[in-house]
Amino acid sequence: MLATNKPLSRFKVVDLSRVRAGPTCVRQLADWGADVIKIEAPPDGREALGGDRDNSDFQNLHRNKRSVTLNLKLEEGRQIFHKLVAEADVVVENYRPDVKYRLGADYQTLEGINERIILVSISGFGQDGPYGNRAGFDQIAQGMGGLMSITGAPGDGPMRVGIPVADLCAGMFAAQGTMLALLEREVSGKGQWVQTSLLEAMIQMLDFQAARYLKEGDVPRQAGNDHPTNIPTGVFKTLNGYINIAVAGGLMFERCCDALGHPEWVENDLFITASARSKNRVEMNRVISEVTITNTSEHWIELLNSVGCPAGPINTMDQVFKDPQVKHLKMAVAVDHPRLGKFGVVNQAIKMSRTPSEVRTATPDQGDHTSEVLAELGYDQSTILRLHETGVV
Repeated sequence: MLATNKPLSRFKVVDLSRVRAGPTCVRQLADWGADVIKIEAPPDGREALGGDRDNSDFQNLHRNKRSVTLNLKLEEGRQIFHKLVAEADVVVENYRPDVKYRLGADYQTLEGINERIILVSISGFGQDGPYGNRAGFDQIAQGMGGLMSITGAPGDGPMRVGIPVADLCAGMFAAQGTMLALLEREVSGKGQWVQTSLLEAMIQMLDFQAARYLKEGDVPRQAGNDHPTNIPTGVFKTLNGYINIAVAGGLMFERCCDALGHPEWVENDLFITASARSKNRVEMNRVISEVTITNTSEHWIELLNSVGCPAGPINTMDQVFKDPQVKHLKMAVAVDHPRLGKFGVVNQAIKMSRTPSEVRTATPDQGDHTSEVLAELGYDQSTILRLHETGVV
């Protein structure tokens, strides 16, 4: 079901991407109405990149698309792809940089077909340079980009974060770049080549930690659950679990001390200034923990928030989606798959008052829309049958 009243309904996207970074980009376009045609290789009996099609991850990533099987290694397959490009607005790919040239999906080729086309390329390390042709992988980017050196407890060695953050951020930056190119095209009438990489995305997401080094030469280290600068901020044990407490600035610290029943901490030389609290963070955390262990998580969360001191639970995934605020925000949305039935997928974090995102259709089965899309391109039924029989589609 194609959208007709969404922000991106007027755009057609050809999706060559696989695994996560590229599909994350395309999901942003599809959920806001773009007509996305996902190009997949015809079945060959081998395990596909991206894992089992029926698993939760694949189903969450590829909703709101049409699926076309197309063998881009064959000349006739590339001809069909180029017919799609002639009518499209955007092509998204996350091949290793040299692969696109062999498949006729490089920008010079696509621009020659359609000067308005926007090619969005996501790589591991950039389209050129010393590491340009290396294959990208999220954990490699987390390490090379510096994130693992500042994640985890001091002395425990490098630690990856619990989500593929480099993949996800590269995909989100690619979606942003796509929007920028579409806006610019309204002025120039021309497309362009949009590029990002896992490594670049990872470094930009380091933000203030990277800025500390660039401006001050300070190399950030692991701080565990402590905030690098705002103390006390961290995880504290309670009578029935753990909570997060976050304190920034002197006034908030006073409120926190009052709520915890120890207003005298404000005048303690160990804690009297932000720099003193940072220097003495171990002692600060110890005295707070001696208080929080005496009552429940619910008690402290309610009390601290009531005086303007941020505090919250540390939820497991089931607790996340049972939380009343999460339910209010509708962060889970149901989709009805023709084979798999009804299940939930993750909703968009952006809410728009007139033209919201929408999960219109479940992830298609491989090649579900091949004949439909070929017919839209002008192929008759006998030709479509031949293309199937010869392995082109």
